[in-house]
Amino acid sequence: MQKKPTFYKDRVCLNVLTNSVANAIDCYQIAEGNVVLGVLSINYDDDQSAIVDMIKYQEAVDNAISVGLGAGDPNQSDRVARISKEIQPQHVNQVFTGIGKNRTLLNQNETLINGLVSPTGKVGYVNIATGPLSSQSIPTEVPIETAIALLKDMGGNSVKYFPMKGLKHKEEYKAVAEACAKSNFILEPTGGIDFNNFREIIEIAINAGVRQIIPHIYSSIIDPRTGETKPEHVHQLYEIVKSVLG
Repeated sequence: MQKKPTFYKDRVCLNVLTNSVANAIDCYQIAEGNVVLGVLSINYDDDQSAIVDMIKYQEAVDNAISVGLGAGDPNQSDRVARISKEIQPQHVNQVFTGIGKNRTLLNQNETLINGLVSPTGKVGYVNIATGPLSSQSIPTEVPIETAIALLKDMGGNSVKYFPMKGLKHKEEYKAVAEACAKSNFILEPTGGIDFNNFREIIEIAINAGVRQIIPHIYSSIIDPRTGETKPEHVHQLYEIVKSVLG
């Protein structure tokens, strides 16, 4: 398969989970390709089984997959980096401290790598201590502008802001969006996003001038019986995106 790691999507690109190739195809088609399908490394026993399975997803959805950690699990950071090296996906989720290693192993600048930072309770500040060791230490709070500069230094492309808990950290989120817009950086709001707050979360980023937003919508659109993301819900989200963008 010819891999296409270049991440090229519309201003708002959905990020949803999938647990089967058939489900991935359904979600990809219903969003007209403007989505990346999250496949979590934590769901596999070893690197090789993850690589073999993720290649099947790549072939089915033109490599529009997002290699995920699993609820931001810092202990998956190295595995995600190793897997990404082999499959060259379009999108990778990383903890803040894992970006440099991941970019080096990819050996190219086309794949989008995000860096996880967390709310602090202080507007304008984020916690960057999200790695395997640093997450067990005292939170390291830095201005969001500094965090973005560090992400760029390490080869990152976007801020993954997690866990947002919906709009619980609304004012902090606004500050993050404004900083991303000022720095021409991508923003990935994550955690607690559902149909009640999705539009507002998107509009806040759009109104701030963020050039690209990749909202992660997970548990709220997953069928609890099957564990699959509901394609009809992806369609509804995509329709909201189109209405926001006009």
